[in-house]
Amino acid sequence: MPYIVALSGGIASGKSTVADLFAKLGVPIVDADIIAKKVVAKGSQALEQIVHYFGQDILLSDGNLNRAKLREIIFNHQQHRAWLNQYLHPIIQRETTLQISRLNTPYILWVVPLLIENNLQKQANRILIIDTDVSTQIKRLTNRDNISEDLAKNMLLSQTNNEKRISYADDVIVNNGDTSELSSQVMLLHNKYLKLSQNYNEELS
Repeated sequence: MPYIVALSGGIASGKSTVADLFAKLGVPIVDADIIAKKVVAKGSQALEQIVHYFGQDILLSDGNLNRAKLREIIFNHQQHRAWLNQYLHPIIQRETTLQISRLNTPYILWVVPLLIENNLQKQANRILIIDTDVSTQIKRLTNRDNISEDLAKNMLLSQTNNEKRISYADDVIVNNGDTSELSSQVMLLHNKYLKLSQNYNEELS
């Protein structure tokens, strides 16, 4: 198994932006959100179970999952969110472990939004947290997803707060809008992770 750096942060904190910067440096990315979309693809067993729970109305006319509708339901009803997380979490974790085991590289970036909420932090060698102002997150969410401010706030409340998230961090990237600063922070961390992974692999050999 390669050295695993877990990247996490709140909704609309900029996880994808940071992951893309690492990817440009040649770092393999294993993204829990991408895996989550894959496991609920049209025709999948997971989608069948979701339809069984939420009803046919959760589907688009083409048979794919209506993500906007599902998001609105689960972020306004805690019990539905809990069921969905409990059902999908083990499936996503199995696929994540499989993808990581296939990689032969100094280190990988594991992008996992609910790292702390799902108590996954011990599965990583190092934790990188993106810290973003709540006001910035709400603005990004409403603009990006064309949703109400109330729904954006509910989405943020469904996750742990930044302060608790950062308490688990080995490294922190502050992302309140300056992309040029992000690039320099990522480069510094990339060099650090290469050294840490080298020491890690030497200890294993």
